[in-house]
Amino acid sequence: MSAEAPDPLRGIAMKILSVIVFLGMQTCIKSAGDGIPAGQITFYRSFFALIPIFAYLAMRKELITAFHTHSFTGHLKRGTLGMTAMALGFFGLIHLPLPDAIAIGYASPLMAVIFAALILRERVRFYRWTAVAVGIIGVLIISWPKLTMFEHGGMASNEATGAIAVLLSAVIGGLAMVQTRQLVRTERTFTIVLYFSLTSSAFSLLSLPFGWTSLDWETKLILVGAGICGGLGQIFLTESYRWADVSTVAPFDYSSIILGIIIAYFLFGDVPTWQMLLGTAITVSAGIFIIYREHRLGLERKAARKASSPPA
Repeated sequence: MSAEAPDPLRGIAMKILSVIVFLGMQTCIKSAGDGIPAGQITFYRSFFALIPIFAYLAMRKELITAFHTHSFTGHLKRGTLGMTAMALGFFGLIHLPLPDAIAIGYASPLMAVIFAALILRERVRFYRWTAVAVGIIGVLIISWPKLTMFEHGGMASNEATGAIAVLLSAVIGGLAMVQTRQLVRTERTFTIVLYFSLTSSAFSLLSLPFGWTSLDWETKLILVGAGICGGLGQIFLTESYRWADVSTVAPFDYSSIILGIIIAYFLFGDVPTWQMLLGTAITVSAGIFIIYREHRLGLERKAARKASSPPA
């Protein structure tokens, strides 16, 4: 938290705004992305996100200081992981109904719990392991009908490929979250945001020799809009954590599925299946339980530190 006094309602409002803007980004990509290489989409998303990020940092008079880093190698790792997860996620988004892509993507924080235990040696208790296992079952319920489409071949297999891409994106995204946890020990939030957009822009350019498609001006504008939405989403997300604790605002992440279902129905004619709704309910419940446990454990650790500190 910053020096400002906590304002939970303002933090929640910023979080909901970030969800809405990120959904706008996904909607733009799904509208424009058919036939466009994922690397090309990732470049537009990353490069044009720098416009609102630079403007915001300039407004706060932090544009120069945001470039100061203690771990350039760490940012390269974060950028590589994040860019790969983003490209896979965009590929899946193009080939899946919007709500399915959103719901399968909820596996990412579950993967982060697993990798935090394996890589950072964080202690994960039985309740959280159980919640992770339940959440993964929910993701499998959503994904399984898509994966079985491989048996039929043809166009239907596109959804199977998309589901695998989003699952891989969630796994790599979990690794990116762990790398971010390591970075926050020495780096400021906006330094991480800035270097992520810079590195992912540069790395996505490496896909240029593998064939970028020629775009008309309308498609270019849609992808530029996706990038600007991505940058704004990062700003709103960061601001939400400035005004409220993570445990307060994180559950509102799951409002994206409700808005996603509405957008997908009216714009793309997608109707959610019962498997998707059931799996999403299970995964969201597991995610909220993990957030609740993290909040409770945080309170317990704070109470223990207070009890062990010498009296003034």
